[in-house]
Amino acid sequence: MLLVAAGTTAVVTAISHLAPDDYANTGVGIAFLAVTWWLVLRADTDTVSAYGLSLGGLTEPVALEPRRLLVEGARALGWALLMAAIFFPPFWFGYRMWWKVSTPFHWSLPSDLSGLVLGQLLVIALPEEAFFRGYLQTALDGNWRHRCRRVLGAELGPGWLLSAAIFAVGHVLTIQHPSRLGVFFPALVFGWLRARTGGIGAALLFHAMCNLFSSTLAHGYGLG
Repeated sequence: MLLVAAGTTAVVTAISHLAPDDYANTGVGIAFLAVTWWLVLRADTDTVSAYGLSLGGLTEPVALEPRRLLVEGARALGWALLMAAIFFPPFWFGYRMWWKVSTPFHWSLPSDLSGLVLGQLLVIALPEEAFFRGYLQTALDGNWRHRCRRVLGAELGPGWLLSAAIFAVGHVLTIQHPSRLGVFFPALVFGWLRARTGGIGAALLFHAMCNLFSSTLAHGYGLG
């Protein structure tokens, strides 16, 4: 598993540096999904479910049940919104302190809002959550099941911490700035959501929300 993580990190790092800027994120996302498909998604329903990758049945080799998809989607959205309500206000305060913001916030919608949202969901959050929280965290904690402990209703083990650390290292390798290591902390929340809810849906939605919120703050304060 660690060899798979190291190899995958090396591949996506190479793609991020070698691919044209307009296609780098897409290439990285495809690489993460390809590895996850090879390791998990091409298997049977029980395996896909065990790794938390069912997404309401969207990825299982069975007929889609709209009611199940709706119920699980609503549940994932509820968890994501709860995490946003808890973490976004202090993040906003910390953001202003870190960047020493003194100008007022100017709200404006991006010209391609739907494209931005879909990009964050399907190109960034889905591939990363599928690999790091779906495959890697599950596989690592499966090997160290005897060392898992219950934390706020979630069974967490060393894989929770290690997958978050690898996630952070991968981010700093693609864009070499120490601040990129800060994604370790939201990754802990993504990992907790995966363990608490039994799937990656809530983590996927919250991950995309975090990226969109950060981009909104940068744009609103004229920092990006």
